[in-house]
Amino acid sequence: MELLTQPFMQRALIAAMIIGLAAPALGIYLVQRRLSLIGDGIGHVALTGVGLGLLTGNDPVYTAVIVSALGAVGVELIRERGRTSGDLALAMLFYGGIAGGVLLVGLSDGSGNSSLMQYLFGSPLTTSSTDLVVIGGLGAAVLTAMLFLRPALFALCNDEEYARVSGLPVRTLNILLAVTTAVTVTIAMRTVGLLLVSAMMVVPVAAAQQVTRGFVSTMSAAMVIGVSAAGGGILVSAEADTAPGATTVLLALAVFVVTAVGGSIRHRLRRPTPQPVTSEPPDVVLHG
Repeated sequence: MELLTQPFMQRALIAAMIIGLAAPALGIYLVQRRLSLIGDGIGHVALTGVGLGLLTGNDPVYTAVIVSALGAVGVELIRERGRTSGDLALAMLFYGGIAGGVLLVGLSDGSGNSSLMQYLFGSPLTTSSTDLVVIGGLGAAVLTAMLFLRPALFALCNDEEYARVSGLPVRTLNILLAVTTAVTVTIAMRTVGLLLVSAMMVVPVAAAQQVTRGFVSTMSAAMVIGVSAAGGGILVSAEADTAPGATTVLLALAVFVVTAVGGSIRHRLRRPTPQPVTSEPPDVVLHG
Protein backbone atom coordinates (compact mmCIF):
# COMPACT_ATOMS: atom_id res chain seq x y z
CA MET A 1 0.00 0.00 0.00
CA GLU A 2 1.55 3.26 -1.13
CA LEU A 3 -0.16 5.28 1.57
CA LEU A 4 1.88 3.50 4.25
CA THR A 5 5.01 5.09 2.87
CA GLN A 6 3.66 8.55 3.67
CA PRO A 7 4.80 10.01 7.03
CA PHE A 8 1.32 11.34 7.92
CA MET A 9 -0.16 7.88 7.40
CA GLN A 10 2.52 6.24 9.54
CA ARG A 11 1.90 8.73 12.36
CA ALA A 12 -1.85 8.16 12.18
CA LEU A 13 -1.42 4.38 12.28
CA ILE A 14 0.97 4.46 15.24
CA ALA A 15 -1.26 6.88 17.20
CA ALA A 16 -4.35 4.76 16.55
CA MET A 17 -2.65 1.56 17.67
CA ILE A 18 -1.42 3.22 20.87
CA ILE A 19 -5.01 4.18 21.67
CA GLY A 20 -6.23 0.72 20.67
CA LEU A 21 -3.82 -0.77 23.20
CA ALA A 22 -4.31 1.61 26.12
CA ALA A 23 -8.08 2.20 25.97
CA PRO A 24 -9.19 -1.44 26.53
CA ALA A 25 -6.54 -1.90 29.25
CA LEU A 26 -8.33 0.84 31.17
CA GLY A 27 -11.81 -0.02 29.92
CA ILE A 28 -11.88 -3.45 31.50
CA TYR A 29 -11.83 -1.85 34.95
CA LEU A 30 -14.59 0.60 34.01
CA VAL A 31 -16.73 -2.23 32.66
CA GLN A 32 -16.09 -4.22 35.82
CA ARG A 33 -17.33 -1.29 37.89
CA ARG A 34 -20.34 -0.72 35.61
CA LEU A 35 -19.00 2.69 34.60
CA SER A 36 -19.02 2.05 30.87
CA LEU A 37 -20.46 5.49 30.10
CA ILE A 38 -17.98 7.51 32.13
CA GLY A 39 -15.83 7.94 29.03
CA ASP A 40 -18.68 9.79 27.34
CA GLY A 41 -19.11 12.06 30.34
CA ILE A 42 -15.41 12.90 30.53
CA GLY A 43 -15.39 13.36 26.77
CA HIS A 44 -17.95 16.13 27.14
CA VAL A 45 -15.81 17.77 29.83
CA ALA A 46 -12.79 17.48 27.54
CA LEU A 47 -14.84 19.46 25.03
CA THR A 48 -14.74 22.35 27.48
CA GLY A 49 -10.97 21.99 27.63
CA VAL A 50 -10.76 22.04 23.83
CA GLY A 51 -12.88 25.19 23.74
CA LEU A 52 -10.63 26.79 26.37
CA GLY A 53 -7.55 25.96 24.32
CA LEU A 54 -9.07 27.41 21.14
CA LEU A 55 -10.12 30.55 23.02
CA THR A 56 -6.76 31.18 24.68
CA GLY A 57 -4.60 30.07 21.75
CA ASN A 58 -3.05 27.17 23.66
CA ASP A 59 -2.76 23.56 22.52
CA PRO A 60 -6.27 22.07 23.04
CA VAL A 61 -4.76 18.71 24.01
CA TYR A 62 -3.08 20.12 27.10
CA THR A 63 -6.06 22.20 28.21
CA ALA A 64 -8.38 19.23 27.61
CA VAL A 65 -6.18 16.98 29.78
CA ILE A 66 -6.24 19.47 32.65
CA VAL A 67 -9.97 20.28 32.48
CA SER A 68 -11.12 16.68 32.02
CA ALA A 69 -8.86 15.43 34.83
CA LEU A 70 -10.23 18.06 37.21
CA GLY A 71 -13.79 17.19 36.19
CA ALA A 72 -13.21 13.45 36.63
CA VAL A 73 -11.67 13.92 40.09
CA GLY A 74 -14.50 16.23 41.11
CA VAL A 75 -17.16 13.71 40.09
CA GLU A 76 -15.32 10.91 41.89
CA LEU A 77 -15.12 12.93 45.11
CA ILE A 78 -18.83 13.79 44.87
CA ARG A 79 -19.70 10.14 44.32
CA GLU A 80 -17.49 9.04 47.22
CA ARG A 81 -19.11 11.41 49.69
CA GLY A 82 -22.52 10.07 48.73
CA ARG A 83 -24.09 13.46 48.15
CA THR A 84 -24.98 12.62 44.56
CA SER A 85 -25.60 9.26 42.92
CA GLY A 86 -23.23 8.04 40.24
CA ASP A 87 -25.66 8.41 37.33
CA LEU A 88 -26.63 11.94 38.39
CA ALA A 89 -22.98 12.94 38.66
CA LEU A 90 -22.38 11.60 35.14
CA ALA A 91 -25.40 13.53 33.87
CA MET A 92 -23.99 16.76 35.28
CA LEU A 93 -20.69 15.90 33.63
CA PHE A 94 -22.48 15.44 30.29
CA TYR A 95 -24.48 18.65 30.36
CA GLY A 96 -21.94 20.93 31.98
CA GLY A 97 -19.12 19.75 29.71
CA ILE A 98 -20.93 20.18 26.43
CA ALA A 99 -22.44 23.51 27.46
CA GLY A 100 -19.05 24.87 28.49
CA GLY A 101 -17.45 23.63 25.28
CA VAL A 102 -20.08 25.21 23.03
CA LEU A 103 -19.87 28.48 24.95
CA LEU A 104 -16.07 28.72 24.78
CA VAL A 105 -15.89 27.72 21.12
CA GLY A 106 -18.47 30.38 20.33
CA LEU A 107 -16.29 32.99 22.05
CA SER A 108 -13.21 31.98 20.05
CA ASP A 109 -12.48 33.14 16.51
CA GLY A 110 -14.17 31.73 13.42
CA SER A 111 -11.65 28.92 12.96
CA GLY A 112 -12.76 27.36 16.21
CA ASN A 113 -15.76 25.57 14.69
CA SER A 114 -13.69 23.79 12.03
CA SER A 115 -11.05 22.80 14.60
CA LEU A 116 -13.75 21.54 16.95
CA MET A 117 -15.00 19.07 14.35
CA GLN A 118 -11.60 17.39 14.30
CA TYR A 119 -11.79 16.74 18.04
CA LEU A 120 -15.44 15.69 18.03
CA PHE A 121 -15.11 13.08 15.28
CA GLY A 122 -11.36 12.47 15.13
CA SER A 123 -8.75 13.42 12.56
CA PRO A 124 -5.81 11.02 12.91
CA LEU A 125 -4.33 11.94 9.53
CA THR A 126 -3.50 15.40 10.91
CA THR A 127 -1.41 13.94 13.76
CA SER A 128 1.90 15.78 13.94
CA SER A 129 5.20 14.50 15.30
CA THR A 130 4.62 16.49 18.48
CA ASP A 131 1.13 15.03 18.85
CA LEU A 132 2.55 11.54 18.42
CA VAL A 133 5.10 12.10 21.17
CA VAL A 134 2.35 13.30 23.54
CA ILE A 135 0.05 10.42 22.64
CA GLY A 136 2.87 7.90 23.00
CA GLY A 137 4.03 9.23 26.36
CA LEU A 138 0.58 9.51 27.93
CA GLY A 139 -0.54 6.20 26.42
CA ALA A 140 2.50 4.44 27.86
CA ALA A 141 1.80 5.97 31.27
CA VAL A 142 -1.83 4.76 31.22
CA LEU A 143 -0.86 1.28 30.06
CA THR A 144 1.91 0.96 32.67
CA ALA A 145 -0.41 2.02 35.48
CA MET A 146 -3.17 -0.40 34.43
CA LEU A 147 -0.79 -3.36 34.18
CA PHE A 148 1.40 -2.62 37.20
CA LEU A 149 -1.55 -1.93 39.54
CA ARG A 150 -3.73 -4.73 38.17
CA PRO A 151 -4.14 -6.72 41.45
CA ALA A 152 -5.13 -3.64 43.45
CA LEU A 153 -7.43 -2.26 40.74
CA PHE A 154 -9.03 -5.68 40.27
CA ALA A 155 -9.82 -5.87 43.99
CA LEU A 156 -11.18 -2.31 43.95
CA CYS A 157 -13.45 -2.89 40.96
CA ASN A 158 -14.86 -6.16 42.28
CA ASP A 159 -15.56 -5.12 45.86
CA GLU A 160 -14.67 -1.65 47.08
CA GLU A 161 -15.50 -2.45 50.71
CA TYR A 162 -13.26 -5.53 50.65
CA ALA A 163 -10.47 -3.45 49.14
CA ARG A 164 -10.85 -0.87 51.91
CA VAL A 165 -10.80 -3.52 54.64
CA SER A 166 -7.72 -5.07 53.02
CA GLY A 167 -5.85 -1.82 53.54
CA LEU A 168 -5.74 -0.66 49.94
CA PRO A 169 -5.75 3.13 49.32
CA VAL A 170 -9.25 3.16 47.87
CA ARG A 171 -9.56 6.91 47.41
CA THR A 172 -6.17 7.14 45.71
CA LEU A 173 -7.01 4.27 43.38
CA ASN A 174 -10.40 5.77 42.53
CA ILE A 175 -8.80 9.10 41.71
CA LEU A 176 -6.13 7.30 39.67
CA LEU A 177 -8.84 5.59 37.60
CA ALA A 178 -10.60 8.92 37.09
CA VAL A 179 -7.44 10.71 36.00
CA THR A 180 -6.28 7.91 33.68
CA THR A 181 -9.75 7.85 32.12
CA ALA A 182 -9.49 11.58 31.48
CA VAL A 183 -6.02 11.18 29.98
CA THR A 184 -7.14 8.31 27.75
CA VAL A 185 -10.16 10.24 26.51
CA THR A 186 -8.00 13.25 25.74
CA ILE A 187 -5.29 11.45 23.78
CA ALA A 188 -7.90 9.41 21.90
CA MET A 189 -9.87 12.42 20.71
CA ARG A 190 -7.48 12.94 17.80
CA THR A 191 -7.97 9.34 16.64
CA VAL A 192 -11.63 8.43 17.12
CA GLY A 193 -13.08 11.71 18.38
CA LEU A 194 -14.64 12.72 21.69
CA LEU A 195 -18.06 11.39 20.68
CA LEU A 196 -16.75 7.87 20.00
CA VAL A 197 -13.82 7.50 22.36
CA SER A 198 -15.81 5.62 25.00
CA ALA A 199 -16.50 2.88 22.45
CA MET A 200 -12.79 1.99 22.29
CA MET A 201 -12.80 1.46 26.06
CA VAL A 202 -15.92 -0.68 26.13
CA VAL A 203 -16.49 -2.54 22.85
CA PRO A 204 -13.17 -4.49 22.75
CA VAL A 205 -13.75 -5.57 26.35
CA ALA A 206 -17.32 -6.64 25.57
CA ALA A 207 -16.07 -8.61 22.57
CA ALA A 208 -13.32 -10.31 24.58
CA GLN A 209 -15.79 -11.32 27.30
CA GLN A 210 -17.67 -13.43 24.76
CA VAL A 211 -14.75 -15.82 24.29
CA THR A 212 -12.73 -15.59 27.52
CA ARG A 213 -13.43 -16.21 31.19
CA GLY A 214 -10.45 -15.08 33.29
CA PHE A 215 -9.63 -11.43 33.97
CA VAL A 216 -6.11 -11.57 32.55
CA SER A 217 -7.18 -13.42 29.41
CA THR A 218 -10.06 -10.98 28.87
CA MET A 219 -7.73 -8.02 29.27
CA SER A 220 -5.20 -9.48 26.84
CA ALA A 221 -7.85 -10.35 24.25
CA ALA A 222 -9.44 -6.89 24.56
CA MET A 223 -6.08 -5.22 23.91
CA VAL A 224 -5.53 -7.39 20.83
CA ILE A 225 -8.99 -6.53 19.53
CA GLY A 226 -8.45 -2.84 20.26
CA VAL A 227 -5.14 -2.70 18.38
CA SER A 228 -6.56 -4.66 15.45
CA ALA A 229 -9.67 -2.47 15.18
CA ALA A 230 -7.66 0.76 15.47
CA GLY A 231 -5.07 -0.24 12.89
CA GLY A 232 -7.69 -1.73 10.59
CA GLY A 233 -9.86 1.36 10.91
CA ILE A 234 -7.07 3.64 9.72
CA LEU A 235 -6.20 1.39 6.77
CA VAL A 236 -9.80 0.82 5.69
CA SER A 237 -10.70 4.50 6.01
CA ALA A 238 -7.69 5.48 3.92
CA GLU A 239 -8.69 3.08 1.14
CA ALA A 240 -12.45 3.66 1.27
CA ASP A 241 -12.25 7.40 2.08
CA THR A 242 -14.44 7.07 5.18
CA ALA A 243 -14.28 8.70 8.61
CA PRO A 244 -11.41 7.02 10.54
CA GLY A 245 -13.05 7.18 13.96
CA ALA A 246 -16.36 5.78 12.81
CA THR A 247 -14.64 3.07 10.78
CA THR A 248 -12.56 2.00 13.77
CA VAL A 249 -15.59 1.75 16.05
CA LEU A 250 -17.61 -0.16 13.45
CA LEU A 251 -14.79 -2.68 13.03
CA ALA A 252 -14.70 -3.17 16.82
CA LEU A 253 -18.48 -3.66 16.82
CA ALA A 254 -18.15 -6.18 13.98
CA VAL A 255 -15.68 -8.16 16.08
CA PHE A 256 -18.14 -8.06 18.97
CA VAL A 257 -20.94 -9.43 16.78
CA VAL A 258 -18.70 -12.23 15.48
CA THR A 259 -17.49 -13.21 18.97
CA ALA A 260 -21.02 -13.02 20.40
CA VAL A 261 -22.39 -15.31 17.68
CA GLY A 262 -19.41 -17.63 17.97
CA GLY A 263 -19.71 -17.76 21.74
CA SER A 264 -23.42 -18.54 21.50
CA ILE A 265 -22.77 -21.37 19.04
CA ARG A 266 -20.01 -22.80 21.20
CA HIS A 267 -22.27 -22.69 24.25
CA ARG A 268 -24.99 -24.56 22.40
CA LEU A 269 -22.57 -27.21 21.20
CA ARG A 270 -21.25 -27.78 24.72
CA ARG A 271 -24.72 -28.04 26.22
CA PRO A 272 -25.47 -31.69 27.13
CA THR A 273 -28.07 -33.37 24.98
CA PRO A 274 -31.25 -34.05 27.00
CA GLN A 275 -32.21 -37.69 27.31
CA PRO A 276 -35.46 -38.64 25.53
CA VAL A 277 -38.42 -39.25 27.80
CA THR A 278 -40.16 -42.56 27.19
CA SER A 279 -43.94 -42.59 27.06
CA GLU A 280 -44.20 -46.16 28.34
CA PRO A 281 -44.96 -46.62 32.03
CA PRO A 282 -42.24 -48.19 34.18
CA ASP A 283 -42.30 -51.90 34.82
CA VAL A 284 -44.30 -52.94 37.86
CA VAL A 285 -42.72 -55.53 40.09
CA LEU A 286 -45.27 -57.72 41.76
CA HIS A 287 -44.47 -59.32 45.09
CA GLY A 288 -46.33 -62.41 46.01
